[in-house]
Amino acid sequence: MNILVIGSGGREHSLVWKIAQSEIVSKIYCAPGNIGMETLAECVDIDPDDNDQLVKFAEQHQVDLTIVGPEGPMANGIVDTFESLGLRIFGPSCLAAELETSKSFAKDLMLKYSIPTAKGLSFKSYSKAKASLAQMEYPLVIKADGLAAGKGVFVCPSHQEALNALKKIMLDRIFGSAGDKVVIEEALQGEEVSFLAFTDGKIMLPLPTSQDHKAVFDGDQGPNTGGMGAYSPAIIINPYMHKRIMQEIMLPTIRAMAAEGRPYKGVLYAGLMIDRDQIKVLEFNVRFGDPETQPLMLRIKNDIVPIMQAVAKGNLEGYSLDIDERAAVCVVMASGGYPASYQKGLPITGLTKLDEDFVVFHAGTARQGQSITTASGRVIGVSALGTSVETAIVAAYQGVSQISWENVHFRKDIGHKALQRLSCKPKVGIVMGSDSDLPVMEAGIAILIKFGIPYEITVASAHRSPVLAMKFASDAKGKGMQVIIAAAGHAAHLAGAMAAHTNLPVIGVPIDSSALQGLDALLSTVQMPPGIPVATVAIGKPGAGNAAILAAQIIALSDPKLTDRLAIFRKDMTAKVEQKARILKSYC
Repeated sequence: MNILVIGSGGREHSLVWKIAQSEIVSKIYCAPGNIGMETLAECVDIDPDDNDQLVKFAEQHQVDLTIVGPEGPMANGIVDTFESLGLRIFGPSCLAAELETSKSFAKDLMLKYSIPTAKGLSFKSYSKAKASLAQMEYPLVIKADGLAAGKGVFVCPSHQEALNALKKIMLDRIFGSAGDKVVIEEALQGEEVSFLAFTDGKIMLPLPTSQDHKAVFDGDQGPNTGGMGAYSPAIIINPYMHKRIMQEIMLPTIRAMAAEGRPYKGVLYAGLMIDRDQIKVLEFNVRFGDPETQPLMLRIKNDIVPIMQAVAKGNLEGYSLDIDERAAVCVVMASGGYPASYQKGLPITGLTKLDEDFVVFHAGTARQGQSITTASGRVIGVSALGTSVETAIVAAYQGVSQISWENVHFRKDIGHKALQRLSCKPKVGIVMGSDSDLPVMEAGIAILIKFGIPYEITVASAHRSPVLAMKFASDAKGKGMQVIIAAAGHAAHLAGAMAAHTNLPVIGVPIDSSALQGLDALLSTVQMPPGIPVATVAIGKPGAGNAAILAAQIIALSDPKLTDRLAIFRKDMTAKVEQKARILKSYC
């Protein structure tokens, strides 16, 4: 196959690096590409926004698949142009690309189809937008409606800062026509993550999770950039949260796009804000993220070309991704002063004597004589794999230490949120007799996440792996656990086995997996010998949910913050019951 990749940044370099590993690819072209790609592909001097020249090149060189990297060409209708001529291309149509190119369209779509997002309003008039700021609660977020290279978002803690941001976007026109319209919305609290998935418009194939670092300085301080680094996997997205993201956001979005007559094909990027059990969309991108793509390409083990070809054909069924269990980290090295003014043409040292433990992806470099120099704000990304997030971070920064230029800038805390989460001790241990019990126990997991209670979950059987069950129970207190929840069906001896080897409170969840609908498991759970107490609250999912609430109440005895969250939870339950009562009363 002949492949054409459109774009010239670190994202495109990492895609070319991955595509070059494909056994079915004979030639790769890049338009325009960069000097880092030159050993992997033939770079051609064509403007990514010149549809006519790109079509002409693809036809003349018998390109079998074109892959669009940046958002600009998609907004410019490159996919529509190629498809109208029968040329295979990976990416969404111009209409579908409005998920990114128009913040107001994306906001309206999410509100219409109940896809969770921040409340917001759109304005074309500067005076009306300005007047609305006096009625808003702070902090709030102001976004340029159109494309702004990832920099068109202002988080405004105060009214004055909101006025300044609005002036920059709509009057000073710092983002050009992207500021013809703005979206003003509530500021969401939590942790921001990236979730990407291949889709043919019907089927979705999720990529590994990742987390970008948009702010220019350590500790997420300073203005937003196009991205200062990323790591994968995002620790905050556990299997339960992954399932919810797919069910509540990703699949509903492509269904909504289809219903609107804008079928979506390509890769869909959802920037999400997660606050305990709340998941909301910050933004959609209609292409691979940069720098998220760099660590993602390191972790995908199988050939992505057949997958991208299937997406372009609209037939993704039967395809899968083979993901490396190791973590990957990318650290972006930028020009000092970025994202504001910065100097170009500075010689880069260290690129010719690099270790093989990491990969360097070029984003903004140039060649001047025998030297490679800086040519943009974000210059290169150093990426590495590791057996853990911590070892991947060490490897990536080892690579960074070998490269330098005058006034180079990079964040020193890429991946710090992952390390914080990984160092957090679990307060609740969840043990299941079988992995088939997980759908039941998700009801309890949801409660623990809602209250922000860290937990550890595993499978151990009282009968098939008694030593493993005993070890989990005896080690639980030393790990920081305060409560154990044990779930099992049939004979349900797991909770008793746990209680026999720990002094921690044990809550049993009988699983309704037998012909007796869980009554056998319930009786087995409550009939413990004297001195081996086990609590239980109900069978199946209701039992799992109440077990988690009971665990939260036990932990709250020494945790005032959790006590407050439980009070809010109870108040919310009361409000929901009262609302239902009012609805029923209106029928009388």
